[in-house]
Amino acid sequence: MALLCGALGAAVTLLATRQRWAQGTATVAGGGFPLTAKGSDVTGVPAALAIVGLAALVAVFAVRRAGRLLVAGLLALSGVGVVAAALVAASDGSVLDEKAAQASGDTSATVGALTHTGWPYVAVAGGALILLAGLLALRYGSLWPAMSGRYERGADRPRRRSRPVDPERPEEMWKALDRGEDPTGA
Repeated sequence: MALLCGALGAAVTLLATRQRWAQGTATVAGGGFPLTAKGSDVTGVPAALAIVGLAALVAVFAVRRAGRLLVAGLLALSGVGVVAAALVAASDGSVLDEKAAQASGDTSATVGALTHTGWPYVAVAGGALILLAGLLALRYGSLWPAMSGRYERGADRPRRRSRPVDPERPEEMWKALDRGEDPTGA
């Protein structure tokens, strides 16, 4: 459930940041012209935190014990960050004012008839899903399986004992030849 929520939340957030968040009309002496701003123009924080959330979502299954708690906390915090950044940027019109000043050449140009779309709130929903994934990982992560430690170095794992070498076995004769020994000699 956490994996689904996290992946869906990140996908929704990334989709929402590519959509139009605000639009308006800049008025200059020659008339007015429409301007729009995508979510990534307004703020890059939700998209960046969605990617951090995806990375943490993958990492939460790769680590164990305290590392899992740390990564699950990072996942939850990235969800909170997406929600906060999208809510703050939902009513921001300064990007359109900058675009109006840039397009008209007048630094005092502003945008009139400013309207906002619902996409910032879709990003908030995506951030809430990432937050839910982080909270699920914090609560139930200790019960989830971890990646195998079979190939990790460490003295805490018992070593397999080698069986006694039978010099008459064909593979042992080949190994002796590889070492430069004569396996037929006594």
